[in-house]
Amino acid sequence: MSAPPNERGADITGKSQLVEYLAQGCKPEAAWRIGTEHEKFVFRLADHRPVGYDGPQGIRALLEGMQRFGWEPVYENDRPVALLQGQCSITLEPGGQFELSGAPLETIHETCAEVNGHLRQVREVAGELGIGMIGLGFEPKWSRAEMQLMPKARSDIMRRYMPKVGSLGLDMMHRTCTVQVNLDFSSEADMVRKFRTSLALQPVATALFANSPFSEGKPNGFLSYRSNVWTDTDNDRSGMLPFVFEDGFGFERYVDYLLDVPMYFVYRDGKYIDAAGQSFRDFMAGRLPALPGELPHMGDWSDHLTTAFPEVRLKKFLEMRGADGGPWRRLCALPALWVGLLYDARALDAASELVKDWTVEEITALRAQVPRQGLAVPFRGRTLREVALDVLAISRDGLHHRARRNNVGDDEGFFLDTLFQIAGSGRTPAEELLKDYETKWHGSVDPVFTDYAY
Repeated sequence: MSAPPNERGADITGKSQLVEYLAQGCKPEAAWRIGTEHEKFVFRLADHRPVGYDGPQGIRALLEGMQRFGWEPVYENDRPVALLQGQCSITLEPGGQFELSGAPLETIHETCAEVNGHLRQVREVAGELGIGMIGLGFEPKWSRAEMQLMPKARSDIMRRYMPKVGSLGLDMMHRTCTVQVNLDFSSEADMVRKFRTSLALQPVATALFANSPFSEGKPNGFLSYRSNVWTDTDNDRSGMLPFVFEDGFGFERYVDYLLDVPMYFVYRDGKYIDAAGQSFRDFMAGRLPALPGELPHMGDWSDHLTTAFPEVRLKKFLEMRGADGGPWRRLCALPALWVGLLYDARALDAASELVKDWTVEEITALRAQVPRQGLAVPFRGRTLREVALDVLAISRDGLHHRARRNNVGDDEGFFLDTLFQIAGSGRTPAEELLKDYETKWHGSVDPVFTDYAY
C-alpha cells in the first residue's frame, strides 16, 4: 500500500502525457534493476491474535521502534503510517500487514541481503514488543471482523467502495499477503514482450507459490485462497487483461485501460478526497464530481496507476503480482524466477516461444483452475507441474547466463532451488501445510504461527 504522495507534478492537459509517463520507464539494459516487495501478517505471540495500531504491542509501536535503524516516519493526521530510508519504504496494508518495498537493486544477491537485513530488524523490534510475523497468502485463523484496521484515509475510502463491486474485496484488503517483483524494460516493444510472457506464465508462479489453504482455522478448499479472492474483488481493476495479447498493444492501450478503471480518491492538501467509482476521463475534462472544475496533475495519475490490480501491472516498470506471501527463501526465489526469465535475452526468447501459441482462453482457464488445483492443473496433455519445470529450467539458464556472482563465486541460479524442490515433488507449499495440519498439528492451525514465523 503506497504511502501518502508528496509530489504534485505537471498539470495534465492531454492523454499523450499519460502515455509519455509510462514511456519514461524505458531504460538501457545496464540500468535495469530489481525491486522486491513483500507483506507479512503481524500477530501477538501470546495468543496469535492480529495486532492493532495503538497500544504497547501495536503497529505504531513497531513503526516507532524501527526508527532506531534510521527509518524516517511518514505521518497521516499526526500518526506514523509509513517509514522511508533511501529508496526503500515500509508501509501498512489496511489490516496491518507490514510491507517492505525494497530498493531497486542490481542482483538477487543484493535483494536477498536486503530481505535478510529487513527481517533481522523486524525480529529485533517485534520480539521486544511480544509480537511476531508470518508470511502466508491468507490469514489462517481470524475472521474479517477480527482483523484490526489501520488509520489510513485511503483505506477507509476503499472499505466503503469494495462491497459495491465484489464480495471478497474486504478480504483482499485485510487478510491477504503477497510477494512481488518489479522489473524494467528497454523499449515499448520490450515491455510488450515481457508483459505478454509474464502474464501468460503468471498461473505458473501462482501454483509454485500457493500458500494459503486455511481460513478461519480450517482448510478452505483452496491451495491459493489469496488468488481466489482476486476473482471476486473488483473485476473492473483486476484479472488477466486479454487486450495485452491483441495486436497493437502498447503504452497507449494500457493508458486507455487505466482511464476506464474507476477512481478511488484524489489527494489534496494532506487529505484523501473520496472519488470512488468516478472517472479519470471526467477528471481530465474538469467534470470530476469530487472536485468540480479542477484538472488532474501527474501526481494524480501516479496515484491512479496504483489502484489497478491485474496479475501483471504496468507503471514505469512491470510488477509481477501472482504469488502468495511465504517464508524467507521464497521471498528471494520470486525475483529470481522472473529475473531469469525476463532479464536474459536468450531466456526471454525461450519463454516467449513456450507461450507464443497459448490462447487467451487457455491462459484464463489456467488462472481459474490454479487456486484450487495448483501444479496438478492439466494443460495440453501434461500438467502444470511439467510446464513449471520447463519454466524453471529456462529461468535457471537465464540466471546462469547473467552470471551475476556473489563473493564466493555463485551465480543467482541457486535461489531457484526451493522452487525446483516444489515442482519436482509436485506438491505446492499449501499441500505441505495441509499435510502438517492433518498429521503433526492434529487438526489445528495454531502451530503455523510458530513453525512458519519469520
